Amino acid sequence: MTLEVGVLGYRFMGQAHANAMARLPMFFPDAPDVNRRVLVGRDEDELADAADRLGFETTATDWADVVDDVDVFYNLGPNHVHAEPSIAALEAGTPVFCEKPLAPTLEDAEAMAEAAREAGDDVPAGCAFNYRFVPAIQYAKRLLEDGELGEIRHVRGRYLQDWLVDPDEPWSWRLDEELAGSGVLGDLGAHTVDLLRFLVGDDDLAGEMKRVSGHCRTFVDERPVDGEGGDGDAETRPVTVDDAYSAQLEFENGAMGTLEASRYATGHKNDHTIEIHGSDGSLRFSLERLNELEVLRADENRGYETVLVTDESDPYVDHWWPPGHVLGWEHTFVHENYEFLSSVASGEPFAPSFEDGLATQRVLAAIEDSDDRGEWVSLA
Repeated sequence: MTLEVGVLGYRFMGQAHANAMARLPMFFPDAPDVNRRVLVGRDEDELADAADRLGFETTATDWADVVDDVDVFYNLGPNHVHAEPSIAALEAGTPVFCEKPLAPTLEDAEAMAEAAREAGDDVPAGCAFNYRFVPAIQYAKRLLEDGELGEIRHVRGRYLQDWLVDPDEPWSWRLDEELAGSGVLGDLGAHTVDLLRFLVGDDDLAGEMKRVSGHCRTFVDERPVDGEGGDGDAETRPVTVDDAYSAQLEFENGAMGTLEASRYATGHKNDHTIEIHGSDGSLRFSLERLNELEVLRADENRGYETVLVTDESDPYVDHWWPPGHVLGWEHTFVHENYEFLSSVASGEPFAPSFEDGLATQRVLAAIEDSDDRGEWVSLA
């Protein structure tokens, strides 16, 4: 059986997922056969060029013509187009893979999750949290599940970038509340919240997040359009989302957590860092060194050990290169697509699901609510 795939969006994420689909038969021979059938976008000329580069058979300018005519629908468009096409696909019985955050608003995310429930478990609905599929993160999950860190007491997550440090960096849809929903909170914070839920959300560890206190900040209120910075007469547009956020968390087992993200962290390109401290040990991970996991075992009393997670026995690594030949950011999408498309072929549920996307969205909404109200907000 060959899965006919339709994809909405052909820029950053469209390229990442098309590349992943192309790599699957080379490195994951047990993956389902995939045909990149149709690419969906608005600009016909750019769309035709993208379809040629990314290996799609044909194009369409209306997603409504596609969602019930393919075996799988990928929604990789901007946040404000996540809900309607995804819901329509699920109503047609078509499995959906949607980029994160699941939606620009909690209300839209709830509607999407409800559509996934009504479609049933045999119609997978996946949310694109690709960092779950980093081998070092999978390795960390195994350590936590085996109880090697003991009782979890502290959880820290930060995601730092610096691409908006220059006030003349052009305006984009990611800086508009109507199109994006939120700024760094949804764009970067969603990844952090999901990873912490994945790693310590089990009842035997820290459990789910119980309450949150959040702070959001916008540093530059308007930006030039189309790179026209430096000219006092240049057109500008307002920035209506957060540029940075921080939050405190309380987990159900009493563990403490801190979160932060910024696009103004000078010197940080894509630094997603997770730290977890338990009664028997600790671990820390940075996306900028994604093949490594630093692990401390309290009973060994020798500080952090850097584990290079590239052995054949490590998650996914047996599909790639000999030990020590490191993987990169793009490979997380290959792993993610392998798992999702395998779920579609088998009719099995996929995680992270729309329910996971909704759970993350609730935390993000609570952080915004806390910032507005100036007080702790319960997640119960």
